[in-house]
Amino acid sequence: MTTPEERPPVSRGEDSDDYSATVLASHWIQGPDTLTGATLVDAPGVPTRPEALGPTVLRFGPGVTAALAHRPRPALSALPTPPASPPRGRRLRRHVLPALVVSAVLLFLWWQDHRAPGLAVDRVTVSSADRAVGCGRTADITGVVRTNGREGTLAYRWERNDGTSSGPLHTTVGRGQRLARLSLRWTFQGRGRFPATATLHILSPATRTATVRLTYTCR
Repeated sequence: MTTPEERPPVSRGEDSDDYSATVLASHWIQGPDTLTGATLVDAPGVPTRPEALGPTVLRFGPGVTAALAHRPRPALSALPTPPASPPRGRRLRRHVLPALVVSAVLLFLWWQDHRAPGLAVDRVTVSSADRAVGCGRTADITGVVRTNGREGTLAYRWERNDGTSSGPLHTTVGRGQRLARLSLRWTFQGRGRFPATATLHILSPATRTATVRLTYTCR
């Protein structure tokens, strides 16, 4: 164990002949609450002198970083507001809406055209201006076909009771045309009397039949 350094007694005057003092080095002076690594802070206004024999004194403070952290920061200036973009959505809607309307109308018309049934035959009649035909005369026979007004093609055939047939014939019916007129000209020759019959056969889109009767007389 190291003993404290002893120094010779110092004279204190006439009343201090027997007085002696023990002076301890600075590194022996410790307070009851002093711990290793404690921070020493200088008293304000008192200059600090390093001890000749004492331990090295380390001073800790806030430093530059802490000082800058506590320094008031300048307020950030407001960023400029970007210019408003042109209303592209409004222009787009202005062009898209009419296009959608036109498309919807076209789709509706197409649906109406394909939803409705095609050409259909409602009724067929055959007539002649003259029921009595004389020598060398020609009878004008007309067949009338009533339809549903749809567009399509009629297939038909004329047949006479003298054994003559026209063979398959075709006629086109336009949209909205509800009547189709089919004509037959029958010319009679020779002497005698003959009960004539002309028959109209509708072959498609449906099967219908109509007949007219004439009388030929030649003396």
